[in-house]
Amino acid sequence: MTAASASQKMPAEWEKHDLLWVGFPHDDEEWQGHIAAAQEEIARFALLALQHGEPVQLVCRDAANAQLARSLTQDAVPIAVHPYGDIWLRDTGPLVTIGADDKSARLAQLFRFNGWGGKYEMAGDTEIGHHLADAANLPIVQHDWILEGGAIDVDGHGRGVTTEQCLLNPNRNLKLLKPNIEKRLASALGINDLLWLGNGLVNDHTDGHVDNLARWVAPGVLALASPSGNDDPNADIYADAFRRAEVAGITTTFIPSPGLVISDGDVAPASHMNFVIGNRAVFLPIYQTPFDDIASQALANLFPTRAIIPIPSIGILRGGGSLHCASQPLPALT
Repeated sequence: MTAASASQKMPAEWEKHDLLWVGFPHDDEEWQGHIAAAQEEIARFALLALQHGEPVQLVCRDAANAQLARSLTQDAVPIAVHPYGDIWLRDTGPLVTIGADDKSARLAQLFRFNGWGGKYEMAGDTEIGHHLADAANLPIVQHDWILEGGAIDVDGHGRGVTTEQCLLNPNRNLKLLKPNIEKRLASALGINDLLWLGNGLVNDHTDGHVDNLARWVAPGVLALASPSGNDDPNADIYADAFRRAEVAGITTTFIPSPGLVISDGDVAPASHMNFVIGNRAVFLPIYQTPFDDIASQALANLFPTRAIIPIPSIGILRGGGSLHCASQPLPALT
């Protein structure tokens, strides 16, 4: 680990962005023959984000996909071509920090990536973080341990949240225990107060990324998913997360889950928590359930100065993630 990152902090997502990188789907096998729906939803997300004040850049694997992305976004969204495997830039892209004292110092924190514990290793995913950092002229700090951006969330004031299921998983960093991880997160991202939740969502391919379960929505205020319907498959997981936050003395609020969502015969890790906080709007993944409007209103109450933009995301979900997973912000220096 490079000591140069010790005086850096990772801003909260509601702080201003200079850019939002969004990955464009290209691997038909990953979406089990339904890639067109995922491409259309990602394109709609990028176009709506641009229209609501977010400086978006669609990241495409090659020229052919760039041409398709242009057609789906009416040639309105800027496009960059970089080789990568999966679209989940939250996990493979750079985590950008800003100097805690020197606000002009912005660094790309790059961590090792092993395909979510060796389950989905694809060519280009270990390099895309470097490509994006270089394109943005960001100095790079390379770390020697595995961390995915979706595994953590921060409030920009030194607080973070994660899950034991992911960060303590032996398929990530076999020899790192809680104190080791906490020390490294403090050094790299300025997280000095880390809340450990338990498990993530049922059938989450990422081994329980926290951005499907809990998100900071203001300094010191943590939004948690709450169960919807009598058959919500994650009800016990949500209850455990609340108990842990309560014991830690964290101020909490709630956003209802989509409830039971079935995809291809299995329980899908559908989550309204996978929203993206933009400069002027919040982009909410929805799944055509009776709880979409309730979740939208809950977000509106939390972000009264931002528009709430629901984005149908069933197609994206087939690939294992949603809007937050597919995007990565470049925080502004101011």
